[in-house]
Amino acid sequence: MENGQQLKKTLGPLMLWGLGVGYVISGMYFGWNLGLEKGGTLGLAVATFFIIIMYVTFTFSYTELACAIPKAGGAFDYAMRALGKDWGFIGGMAQNIEFIFAPPAIAFAIGAYLHIFLPSVSVLAIAIFAYFVFTALNIYGVKAAASFELAITVIAVVELLIFAGAAMPAFEFSNLEKNALPHGWSGAFAAIPFAIWFFLAIEGVANVAEETVNPQRNILIGFGSAILTLVVLCILTFSSSVGIAGWETVVYDAAGNASDSPLPLALAARFGEGHVLYKLVTSIGLFGLIASFHGIILAAGRSTFEFGRVGFAPKKLGDVHSKFRTPANALLINMAIGIVALFTGKTGEIITIACFGALTLYIVSMVAFLVLRKKEPKLERPFRVPVYPAFPVVALVIAVVSLLAMVVYNPWIALVYFGILGAAYGGFKLFYKK
Repeated sequence: MENGQQLKKTLGPLMLWGLGVGYVISGMYFGWNLGLEKGGTLGLAVATFFIIIMYVTFTFSYTELACAIPKAGGAFDYAMRALGKDWGFIGGMAQNIEFIFAPPAIAFAIGAYLHIFLPSVSVLAIAIFAYFVFTALNIYGVKAAASFELAITVIAVVELLIFAGAAMPAFEFSNLEKNALPHGWSGAFAAIPFAIWFFLAIEGVANVAEETVNPQRNILIGFGSAILTLVVLCILTFSSSVGIAGWETVVYDAAGNASDSPLPLALAARFGEGHVLYKLVTSIGLFGLIASFHGIILAAGRSTFEFGRVGFAPKKLGDVHSKFRTPANALLINMAIGIVALFTGKTGEIITIACFGALTLYIVSMVAFLVLRKKEPKLERPFRVPVYPAFPVVALVIAVVSLLAMVVYNPWIALVYFGILGAAYGGFKLFYKK
């Protein structure tokens, strides 16, 4: 490999934990509560239960792949090796769609949040400014980017624990039973994207494998500790929020509109808006959003970089910055696409497209995992998934069912997603040269 295409190794297990939790943690702060509108407490709880099983089994399986093949492309590299360049492209493109489309949705939330304090500045302007700031930080260096990510992730985790500690004394099980299944069991299927939003992008840890010191050991520690942290935070946040006064309290604001702020709504119901805990949680809630926004930008840069490095996209995207040794070109093109997505103003639809990309990635990755076990039994695997083949098979089955359910409940968004994927694949078949 040319020196101009090598990434710098600087990351250890603590940094990887910070990245893994940071990629995902905004999902605890906003978005998930909209699944309550679809499925009620029971519908979203059932969807989340199965999605947790999918993510736990998937994460351990994906860790085996990441330790055996520590490359920046993640799912793309695994699918390429196991299934050939066509499926490698599809898996990699799905990963690109997930990582490129998730940040604009979070940028909207950051813009809406800061707009409260800066009413003279538009939500869109703040969101675009955030893109420039955090893309620049990622170009400057992965160690600086990961150190920043670790710091804000720790603050975001502490804030969630403060929230749970404040909310839990008011928890009543009867509140979980209020209108628990408003649309029948079909609501559980409709709630799937919002259950996925709790954990979306955890697999981004694999995309910095090439920049990890001793990846065979540190990725296992980073991935494992991150998924454990996120499962605990998910259960705590869900139960403590809804347990205060029922699910409708954390979905609808005072005007009756669906809200992106479930935690402040829960604390307002418990203490009122003047209470110090309400002000604390709302004032530092921005950290959770920034952690995920910044972290997914980092992972997306590596995913696009690998596409360019192997020639599946313009070769310039596979270059690293001569001074900072980071994938600057890939980061800049991702920012440009993200800003275009911001101008659509369709936050919910952007989230759903990202979830379609994630599920496609999970399916292709688990198929690649099973094929590699058969095709390359002697491949060095420093970590082996427990309970093989149950873990990858369970992850694969839940991902397929979830993808089919999302197509049924979001047919037009599915058409847009598969249209993007199909058009990209068509371009790949026309222009790719070895």
